[in-house]
Amino acid sequence: MRSFLVAAMLAVPAAHAVSAPSPAPVAATAAVGQGAAQLLAQYTQLRPSLERNAFGRAIHLQSREEGRNQAGEVYAVVDHPFEIVERGLREPQSWCDVLILPYNTKHCHASGSGAATRLAVRVGRKADQAPEDAQALTFRYALQAESADYFRVTLDAPEGPLGTRDYRILLEATPLDAQRTIIHLGYSYGFGTMARLAMQAYLATAGAHKVGFTVVGRESDGKPRYVGGMLGATERNTMRYFLAIDAYLGSLAVPEGQRLDKRINDWYAASLKYPRQLSELERAEYVTMKRRESARMKEAL
Repeated sequence: MRSFLVAAMLAVPAAHAVSAPSPAPVAATAAVGQGAAQLLAQYTQLRPSLERNAFGRAIHLQSREEGRNQAGEVYAVVDHPFEIVERGLREPQSWCDVLILPYNTKHCHASGSGAATRLAVRVGRKADQAPEDAQALTFRYALQAESADYFRVTLDAPEGPLGTRDYRILLEATPLDAQRTIIHLGYSYGFGTMARLAMQAYLATAGAHKVGFTVVGRESDGKPRYVGGMLGATERNTMRYFLAIDAYLGSLAVPEGQRLDKRINDWYAASLKYPRQLSELERAEYVTMKRRESARMKEAL
């Protein structure tokens, strides 16, 4: 149950910035609508952070807690043409190929069409686990905008386990040039007393040494001190899902029969660049587990 809560920290806009001065706080309405012009304006504002940061690539990560809501977001420049991003992520089942990559996702299946489109997701332990033993979460999928220079998708789940609520994944994108795209990933959820207590219990035991990415100070030896607690968990999950999107898009450049192994291995390799935050399993265990889970997912189509 606790491991599910770590995985389920879905979030939107935020206010901690990594390795760069924070820009003006992003309004909560950012998840409601930003067109190409607004997204490019945000890129201009964040450009110093995107060009120089601790990630080693053009990523800006923020997080925020407001009352009983956790939020995280990533702005990033990805080396994929806009048409690849738009074509690759417009179909609901493509999102299952994305969501299955992080450790905790055990299964995903898309069904329905139009306003009735749903993603049935199972989330559980980081290690191998049968889907029927994992927690269920159902997302409403909506392709909200699609044009020659702007794309936006949302996944919303009004209810979750242990009194969690209002889950949302938001992705919007616009071309930066012919080969690069600026994307904005938002990831949010709300929680009640039961969820907070369960998460605090996890953070006091197995998750006691887990941290996020935002530098909040310096240790006595001068090393960075990173945000911890629930915000740290939100940042880790936001980054996991961004890396999953990037790995999935990268896999579209190879023949179809090679795509699954490419995105599994690329996601794992990307996570290893941030071992303090994201390292959980050995490569062989992760690859075997994700091949098995992806095969089950394909059989359910």
